[in-house]
Amino acid sequence: MATAKSITTEHYKLFPSPRNRHQALFQHEVFVPYPYMLIDLESYHFQGKYSLFAAYRLSDQKMGQLVTVDLAEDEARFKARFVPD
Repeated sequence: MATAKSITTEHYKLFPSPRNRHQALFQHEVFVPYPYMLIDLESYHFQGKYSLFAAYRLSDQKMGQLVTVDLAEDEARFKARFVPD
């Protein structure tokens, strides 16, 4: 069984999704407090690069997911279209 390597930043402990095309953190971040929700980033049709991480927010110990995108327009698109289950 493969183990995902974690990434620790100032604000999060992150675990990359195995479906990420880009294994990088990008400038624009959106934390969603739904750790078990399936988020299909391809369906958002972003213009730039993007990645998804399982996230543990260090400030309040909240689990969720972190969407990171390269472009501010893509961040706005995600925020406008994201609807939690």
